[in-house]
Amino acid sequence: MPTVDLTQAEIDKGNAGRLTAPKTGRILYWDRTTPGFALMVTHTNARSFVVQYRPVGSRESRRMKLRGKLSLKEARREARDLLNAVAKRADPLAERRAAAAAAKETEMPGSLRAEVKEYFRLEGPKLRSRKDREAAFDRLVLPKLGDKDVPAISRKDIVALLDDIEKERGASMADHVLRYLSRFFNWYASRNEDFRTPIGRGMARLKESERRRQSVLNDAELRAVWQAADASPCAFNRLVQFILTTATRRNEAARAQRREIIERENGRVLVIPNERYKTNLTFVVPLSSLACEVLDKVPHIGSKWIFTTDGKRAVAGFGKAKAALTEAALEHMRRENPQAVMREWTLHDLRRTARSLMPQAGVDPDTAERCLGHTLKGVRRVYDQHDYLQEKKQAFEALAQLLRRIIDPHANVVEFSKKAPKRKRKSVSAR
Repeated sequence: MPTVDLTQAEIDKGNAGRLTAPKTGRILYWDRTTPGFALMVTHTNARSFVVQYRPVGSRESRRMKLRGKLSLKEARREARDLLNAVAKRADPLAERRAAAAAAKETEMPGSLRAEVKEYFRLEGPKLRSRKDREAAFDRLVLPKLGDKDVPAISRKDIVALLDDIEKERGASMADHVLRYLSRFFNWYASRNEDFRTPIGRGMARLKESERRRQSVLNDAELRAVWQAADASPCAFNRLVQFILTTATRRNEAARAQRREIIERENGRVLVIPNERYKTNLTFVVPLSSLACEVLDKVPHIGSKWIFTTDGKRAVAGFGKAKAALTEAALEHMRRENPQAVMREWTLHDLRRTARSLMPQAGVDPDTAERCLGHTLKGVRRVYDQHDYLQEKKQAFEALAQLLRRIIDPHANVVEFSKKAPKRKRKSVSAR
């Protein structure tokens, strides 16, 4: 394992710097100034700080990951504190594990930790985003409020919690947690008549106008993103292309499994099961010729996931992968226009872009909405039970043809041969 002079600037460079990720497994970059302290980089380019030590009287060393989003300066300070404690016969990793085990064993009835556990046991099967909610409670809520009785949790406690989340993870994550807490407290109130939720108006961190995004990729940005994805055909980049061709949501595409791709008489389809779809209904996406080409180019790793880097789990780490793709896309744009600027974009903008292109491709608005899985309002929602599969297939194929013209406009230019000059007709004298 290499020993280097760790700097914050080098860490922030990611794979563009010297501290690169391995193709498989992980690598430790040991800090030259603090023995026993290292930066751990995995093959997915995930980065974290670790401390390795040997407890007094033990023959085996232990490696402990430092929790939280820490700067290099903060991590070094915490590492030195831990190593000083080890010198005084402490065992930080054993203490952490004992504390976690004790917390599980001492769930007091009525505590937030116990009630949240009951909430997910009863309501979990009905929640489409159960995993995201559980992760948010486990990482962000329970460590700070888990031991409090639910009725004792005040609005001040919630505000302080949201302040910390906003500071560490941003306003959007704070609002996600606020919505999860609101639904939990409403559930708890339905079972306890004397309870009043501490959630109130004005606690959201983002205004409605800030939460709503309306951006789409223009033709130059779309072309650059597609070409950059083609130039570096990793699982994430193929996922980006797949979302553009199918107008699916990020996780609906990212967590797609090979068994969900089904061959039918009129072509392949993606069948998204109800537990993974927003409306809790099974949704069928006809795959266009371009979507099938993207799928055929995805590296086949393992037997379950379509978009994966190790065959064990679906592709993740969207932020870093998208940043790399954006940088590559900007290079492509500047080949055509040295002054080009790549605007900030999200994966959901790809779905919005696909929907915005459909009218240009000649798709009527009702069919376009059905392609996105949106249900029509009014009496038609009740009485119109046609599956519109053939209409959606034609719509996605029309979208694919338009995407091809945008991606490679030169391929659509046809040179016409010069016409031969007209020959003058000879006059025929009357006989």
